Amino acid sequence: MIDQKEIIVCRCEEVTLGELLETSTNYPCSSRELKLRTRAGMGFCGGRTCRSLVDAIVKEVNGKATADTMTLRYQPPVRPISFHLLGGINEIRKN
Repeated sequence: MIDQKEIIVCRCEEVTLGELLETSTNYPCSSRELKLRTRAGMGFCGGRTCRSLVDAIVKEVNGKATADTMTLRYQPPVRPISFHLLGGINEIRKN
């Protein structure tokens, strides 16, 4: 059986549920502050997969929704990049 505290909430930064619960318990903070303390939501996806979970954890630990008016932001990549550039291939091979 898997320990629930070892469940990874933020896949990009590998932040576990245990880390988020411990941090939000030790530092009663908003979702934004929890994000900054643990780096949850600061990976490649910009919080698209874990944002709602971070908000829910803060709400559960604090017992109410945070009064933080600054929401977590999504940050898309600066510009799109093709896969062949990402993989380091300089030229597209033609058969």
